[in-house]
Amino acid sequence: MANAVEIEAKILIDEKEYDKLGKKLKLNEPFLQYNWYIDSDDRVLERTHLGLRIRHVNGEYWLTLKAPMAVGLLEKEQLLSPTEAEDMISDNKFPEGDIRDFMSDLLDIDIASLKTLAKLETLRRRGFVESNSVRVALDRNTYLGRIDYELEIDADSMERAERVAKDILKGYKFTFNKLSKQTRCLKALNEGHVTPSVLEKKPAPKKAPKISK
Repeated sequence: MANAVEIEAKILIDEKEYDKLGKKLKLNEPFLQYNWYIDSDDRVLERTHLGLRIRHVNGEYWLTLKAPMAVGLLEKEQLLSPTEAEDMISDNKFPEGDIRDFMSDLLDIDIASLKTLAKLETLRRRGFVESNSVRVALDRNTYLGRIDYELEIDADSMERAERVAKDILKGYKFTFNKLSKQTRCLKALNEGHVTPSVLEKKPAPKKAPKISK
C-alpha cells in the first residue's frame, strides 16, 4: 500500500473559462479516467470525512482511500487486478489487502456495508507551471446526468497552490471549492439527479491512453 499527501487547490469554473484555460495553459493531450465511488447506504465514510474510490487510468485499477489531515489529504493507494476491480464495481466484493485491513482494524468500518454507489468520468488535461514544480489539471467531469468543470493545482503547500490558482485565474471571479468530486457526485445521487444508464457499473475498457496516474 502506497501512502502520499495530497495538497490541492480546487476551483469550479464555467465552460467558457474551461475553454479559455485549455488554450492558455500548456497542457498535454486530454485523456479519460473513470472513478467509482464507494460508501455505505447510510454514508458511514462521508460522515467520518473519508473518501473511497476505484479509479481506472492508464490500463490500471487503483483503490484509493483519502483521509483529512491538518493540511491536505492522506492518500492510501492499492493496485487492483481487473478481476478485483470488477468484483467490487459489479458485485460489491471488497478486495483483500492493506486498505481493507486498515479500514476494518484501525477505523472499525464494517466492510460488508460498503458498496459501489456512483460513477464519474473525467476528461483530464495536465501540465506544469513554475519551472515544473506545480502540477495543474483541467477537468471536465460527467456524472449522474451532470457536467462540471474544474481546475486543480497540486503544490507543496496550500498557500502556494492558492497563489498559483489566483495567478492563472486573474480577472475571473471565483471561490475555492471545498467539495471533492466524490462529494459532488454522491450529493447529486442523494438529490435524485439520475438519468437512465448513469448508474451502470461496468468497468472501463481495458485499454486506455498511456498517461501518468
